[in-house]
Amino acid sequence: MGKFKVVEMFSSINGEGQKAGQLAYFVRFAGCNLRCSYCDTMWANEKNVPFLLMSEEEIYEKIKESNIHNITLTGGEPLLQQNIDRLLKLLSRDESLNIEIETNGSIDIKELKKISDKISFTLDYKLPGSGMDSFMNMDNYEVIGKNDTVKFVVSDKNDLDKTKQIIEKYKLTDKTAVYISSSFNSIKPEQIVEYMLKENMNGVRLQLQMHKYIWEPDRKGV
Repeated sequence: MGKFKVVEMFSSINGEGQKAGQLAYFVRFAGCNLRCSYCDTMWANEKNVPFLLMSEEEIYEKIKESNIHNITLTGGEPLLQQNIDRLLKLLSRDESLNIEIETNGSIDIKELKKISDKISFTLDYKLPGSGMDSFMNMDNYEVIGKNDTVKFVVSDKNDLDKTKQIIEKYKLTDKTAVYISSSFNSIKPEQIVEYMLKENMNGVRLQLQMHKYIWEPDRKGV
């Protein structure tokens, strides 16, 4: 039995990604190996953040109590949790659940991808504006599929240029869902649209972080 550091669990809507706007149940884990300049959950990454130690069975029970089918495992960085594979195996055995795991792109997902086709990975590519671009694990782009998502959070024109470069180099629009979003209150969404038009970025989707427009941007539990 594994024990996982859980900082919060809550029901809301998915604010971004392929299931944006749908109900989702979130399990947020403590700790991250990166410190992005625009991180909106830095509190969950601090060493002294309060957390509950929960087993995979206890997490599963809370998920089932929610009566919500879309499950998002997030953080922090959830792949840092020891025995995360055991939790994923347990959740994937439940045919009623759709499991998404949000990861910062620095950790190899190859073995976890083998667990079940029911698990989708939302993989960040950390651009120069994040300050963490040197930590990306590029092997992940060999194993992602149509059920997965690659997300680029852009802060400026330089980030947009790097986004275009990575999409083309790894032929991402042929492999997976590709989203661009703006670092909140940084680059304007209309600037991203203008860039997408200028560069003919077919197959790429602009996304706005819906939850930050519905609630206060810094609000927890949404």
